[in-house]
Amino acid sequence: MSFVTCDLCDEHPDAVSVCEPMFASFGGRETYGGQIETVKCHEDNSRVKEMLATPGKGRVLVVDGGGSLRCALLGDMIGESAVQNGWEGVLVYGCVRDVDALAGLDIGVQALAAIPLKSVRKGVGETGVPVAFAGVVFRPGEYVYIDNNGVVVATRALV
Repeated sequence: MSFVTCDLCDEHPDAVSVCEPMFASFGGRETYGGQIETVKCHEDNSRVKEMLATPGKGRVLVVDGGGSLRCALLGDMIGESAVQNGWEGVLVYGCVRDVDALAGLDIGVQALAAIPLKSVRKGVGETGVPVAFAGVVFRPGEYVYIDNNGVVVATRALV
């Protein structure tokens, strides 16, 4: 998939919503996009692990971790699972860990920050629900496009 989010904004100004700038790139792919799937959780990555263990061809997992900077919701083992299952990438409104390993994986990963502490799994969280952060609503089935310029959301495929 080849695109530049700046061009998508120029070519489809009425079709895109743009996230407030706050994310850093941690994955091996700097440009990625696809159909949105969602997880909403707080300091518990159980649903993230479960979702990324399913077939993800053409999809990006958007994780609403509530912006918590206290523990990671994605690390190297879950990242490897996502690659094996064909996910395009993950956008985390929260933290990741194992950043050197994530940088070596063929998957896009953006998050607020890195932290070495893992989450505690309690089986808590929701999937397939609209989530809102960074001034944008992410709805399952819509589309997200991410590169080093930012994060763009659209109700339809633009690429």
